[in-house]
Amino acid sequence: MTHKITPINPPQLYNSISFGFSHAVVQNGGQTLHLAGQVAWDAHYELQGGDSILGQAPYVLANLKAVLAEVGATPAHIVRLRTYLVNHTTEDVIKLSALLNDFYEGHTPAANTLLGVSQLALPDFRIEIEATAVLPER
Repeated sequence: MTHKITPINPPQLYNSISFGFSHAVVQNGGQTLHLAGQVAWDAHYELQGGDSILGQAPYVLANLKAVLAEVGATPAHIVRLRTYLVNHTTEDVIKLSALLNDFYEGHTPAANTLLGVSQLALPDFRIEIEATAVLPER
């Protein structure tokens, strides 16, 4: 059985292809959306939110929403998150949980694994979140 794979790279985000990945990939035949880890970069490769997890988190979540919107999905369609944090504290985790609840806009949050890591792709990144979503029927 052959599956068609369609990369998703919204024009309002930075050009991820130059780094060897797409922002997301749709797998037809299962209609699952696999979102690459999103960081607090804007379309011009500028880090948003300063040097803190909680400063960068809203931009990371906005980038996730932009990828979802590109295929007609919302955070309600996410079934799995993986959250990577650099040098986090308990307070960071508690406040991030509140931001994630707001992100889901009243829908039940998806499964999430939170991992503490020593560094992400670039040293200024403090948080990265990747997701898996089930696409809405069209």
